[in-house]
Amino acid sequence: MGRVEEIERVMQQLPREEFEKLSTWLAQHCAERGDRGRQAPTAFRDHSAFLNSYTPEDEGLYDNAPSR
Repeated sequence: MGRVEEIERVMQQLPREEFEKLSTWLAQHCAERGDRGRQAPTAFRDHSAFLNSYTPEDEGLYDNAPSR
C-alpha cells in the first residue's frame, strides 16, 4: 500500500470534527504555499449563461438530429 492510499484509509476513519480540522489545515497550508491554482477542477458546470440567452426564436438551432 502506498502512502497516499494509507492516508486515505486513515482519513476515512476520522470523526467529522477531526476531518474538518484537517481539511481547514490543508486549505491554509496550500494557501501559504501558493497552491490555490492547483486545485482540482469542479465537476459542476454552470450553463446558466446559455440558458439565459436562449430565446423562442432559437428553437431548432440546437437539435441533436439534423433536419429532414
